[in-house]
Parts: sequence; C-alpha cells; structure tokens
Amino acid sequence: MKRLFKFKYPKLALLALVIATSYFIFSNPQIQDFVSQLNGWGYFSTFIAGIFFTFGFTSPLSAGLFITLNPSNIWLAGILGGFGAMVGDLLIFQLIRFSFMDEFRRIKHTATMKKFSILMDNVLGHKIKVYVMYALAGFFIASPLPDEAGIIMMAGLTKIKPGILAICSLLLNSLGILILLAI
Repeated sequence: MKRLFKFKYPKLALLALVIATSYFIFSNPQIQDFVSQLNGWGYFSTFIAGIFFTFGFTSPLSAGLFITLNPSNIWLAGILGGFGAMVGDLLIFQLIRFSFMDEFRRIKHTATMKKFSILMDNVLGHKIKVYVMYALAGFFIASPLPDEAGIIMMAGLTKIKPGILAICSLLLNSLGILILLAI
C-alpha cells in the first residue's frame, strides 16, 4: 500500500505538529478557562499532568497544562507532578529494560559502537564519558523534551537500578515542572 505522504522522518514531523498544536490550543482563552476549572480537582490534576510530562507526544500538552494551571502552592504541585512523571518514567524504564535489551546488546557489540566507545574513552576518558551521559540523560528527563531519550540512555547503556532511577526521575522532573510552574 502506498503512502499518501512520504516523510523521511514521520515521527519527528508528528512531534513538531503536536508541539505547534499544543501552542495554539493553550493560547486559546477558552481552553485556558477550561484548564483553570481542572484546579477543582486539586493537585490530582498536576499528578496526571506529570504522568503525561514524560511521554514524547504528550509532553507538549502536559507543559501547556502546567503553564496554564495556577496552583496556590507551586512547590507541592511540582513535587506531585514529579511523582506522576516518575511513574511514567518507571513505566518507560520497565518497557525498555524488558523489551529492548536484546537489541541494545546487539548494538553494543557492533563494530561502529565499539569504535565510538573507544574514541569517546580516548577523548574524554571513561569516567567523564559516563558523567556526560548521565548529565545528558538528566537534561532530557528534567526538560519537557521526550524522557524516552534519557531513559533509553540510562536503561540501555548503563546498569542503573530502578530505585536510583526513581529518585533521579523524581528530582529532575520536579525541578523541570517547578520551572514551568514558575513561568
């Protein structure tokens, strides 16, 4: 079956469309009024928005919700949103750990990946390479960018334990959500 449209990067195009749509949705005053009514759900709405903060295609909508919501205590909202995001990240982590590990092992043993790893070790040193990878993964997790990239880095390329990931996810996502709420 032929496709109607041929895009080289359909997922990235769809993500850009979701971001643009989210901007137009949340710049509409009627939508902002509707979202302010979600404050009637209390801080539960920030927890739910936190869960959606982690997934690539829903993070722009979640960021719009956080910006539009006007909680009375942004610290509590940030922490509860961080807990929601932690739940989403642990779900992604478990999915990646159990579904994709065979592919990560195959990629790790390819000649290209071995050469890249040796080059990075020679340029940065092994410890610095690991720190840079964790910092980059932390950036993806804390920002409204898709957490999948950061979780893949941690789940597929490191031996991080779920408990440590949960703590990192909670802290980083809470920080990112607090920044959004402070805007």
